[in-house]
Amino acid sequence: MGVRRVNPQPPPAGAETEAVTAQTLREQYESGATIAELVADSGLSYGTVINRLREAGTRMRTSWQTRRMRDGQARRNLAAHLRRLYEQHGATLTELAAAGAGTRRAARRLLIEAGGTPRTTQQTLRIRSAADAVTRKKLAVSLRARYEAGASVPELAKECNYSVATVYRLLHKANTRMRPQHRHGPTRQARTRS
Repeated sequence: MGVRRVNPQPPPAGAETEAVTAQTLREQYESGATIAELVADSGLSYGTVINRLREAGTRMRTSWQTRRMRDGQARRNLAAHLRRLYEQHGATLTELAAAGAGTRRAARRLLIEAGGTPRTTQQTLRIRSAADAVTRKKLAVSLRARYEAGASVPELAKECNYSVATVYRLLHKANTRMRPQHRHGPTRQARTRS
């Protein structure tokens, strides 16, 4: 006995696309696609796309909500960048605003979105103070090496754009053995060698 093959009847025109497309359109729309993009991709008219989205129970967005949704990744990237600046470099909210947030309030909101915790002013000052201490220690060591090589305190002050008193403080911090007072030039040994 031969097997009789029957070709199935094709569905009525538009029936398949109506059932599948309504849900597909909804998924694409909820992923951020615009109505215009759905019209172009599906080949359906604008009115048909709208009707299918409504049939599928889609909650419609405004154009502003669509832009915001599509800019979500860029916003997350900016928020993560601002959080790194804030936590790893001790940046303030004012500096975050200048780095792309726009305002201090927006910077705070983005920081929180990225999982960061805003600091108190005292905490920021402590972080800044610690960072300044490291920088000043490096500078003090550098000044000591130059002083011991024969540079005078006034020369160092002029080069660094610091006051003479500040240079003395930094040299003292670096435990520099100072030359006799009122003699800021090269040491006696350095003069006799030349």
